Amino acid sequence: MIYLSPVPWASFSQRSHHFVAWYHEQTQSEVLWIDPYPTRLPRQSDFKRKTVAPTPAAKEWLPTKWLHLIKPKVLPIEPIPGSGLLQTLLWREVINKAQAFAAEHPCMICVGKPSELALQLLTRMPESYAVYDAMDDFPAFYKGLSRRSMATRERLLVERVSKILVSSTAIGRTMGAVADKVELALNACDIQKLAPLESLVLDTKQQLLGYVGTIGSWFDWDLVIALAQANPENRIRLIGPIFTPPPCLLPGNIELLPERPHAEAIAAMATFSVGLIPFKLSRLTASVDPIKYYEYRSLGLPVISTRFGEMALRDKETAVWLIDENSDLRLTSRQALDYRCNSSRIQAFRQDNLWATRFSATRLLSDALAGAPPPRGR
Repeated sequence: MIYLSPVPWASFSQRSHHFVAWYHEQTQSEVLWIDPYPTRLPRQSDFKRKTVAPTPAAKEWLPTKWLHLIKPKVLPIEPIPGSGLLQTLLWREVINKAQAFAAEHPCMICVGKPSELALQLLTRMPESYAVYDAMDDFPAFYKGLSRRSMATRERLLVERVSKILVSSTAIGRTMGAVADKVELALNACDIQKLAPLESLVLDTKQQLLGYVGTIGSWFDWDLVIALAQANPENRIRLIGPIFTPPPCLLPGNIELLPERPHAEAIAAMATFSVGLIPFKLSRLTASVDPIKYYEYRSLGLPVISTRFGEMALRDKETAVWLIDENSDLRLTSRQALDYRCNSSRIQAFRQDNLWATRFSATRLLSDALAGAPPPRGR
């Protein structure tokens, strides 16, 4: 399989890493992993951003005998019309390696993010079974020319592939015109990174509501502040980098802690009484199935969340409380804090929400092995 990833191989384990690991486990096939490159025009903030070295957690994802890694050379000009012709000169080595890799055996191409390179490879290898793993509403991350360019490339990609996996119900709805190609494959969690069941404290919990993750433009500060004010006797602990600062002086029961390695973040989650997912409702969050939900529930935590994305469909699920500005935040917090989970329920949730379980439930491999792919458009 040739896999065009939306994230670098040397990053913490994400859906893409687990997908290729599952594919190899199922087929014993080798994988050519192509690292991502910029698909939008640069912003001023990009020049101020420091290059982040691979974290210790990334060591487990060092290339193995069955995985081959390529990092494309590129100029950050993809949204500019006609830029693909210039980029092709820089991609000659990548394209040659990909064609040589696919020449030996029947080869699947999986695209984790729309790009000009992905479209060029699909054009050059029309005999390969092609898959798009749609993990996000990618155009929503961009603006102006970059957004229009990404939307166009995604439309062309959707036309050309034979199968589309979608990570949320909302993304599936946007693919209505090609519904026959679409399969839902929600996100999941990495059970190996979770605290062992026997280490969890399930009876006497702290009265602590917590959030672990990036605090960006999608984070609903106003709702978190209201939650803190409604529950002055309870602490709210927020762990992660802050890109969007709070709009005002925070109540004294909100604690801000810096980002920490993934293993430490999971350990911190395990000390919470309740897991928070306070995201704003926007185009960006409408297509999200948060992995945070699976991590919280796999640690036995009840979840208080806003009604965004896939979470909006979980209002009937056990240990999930959905809130908005009109909710009784004190009553909701009391109910969530009173919830207790047992080891058997946690174990069942973990087994039902493994990455391998998620991907194996799709018809991807059976459809790919069934024969030649159906026509993919021009």
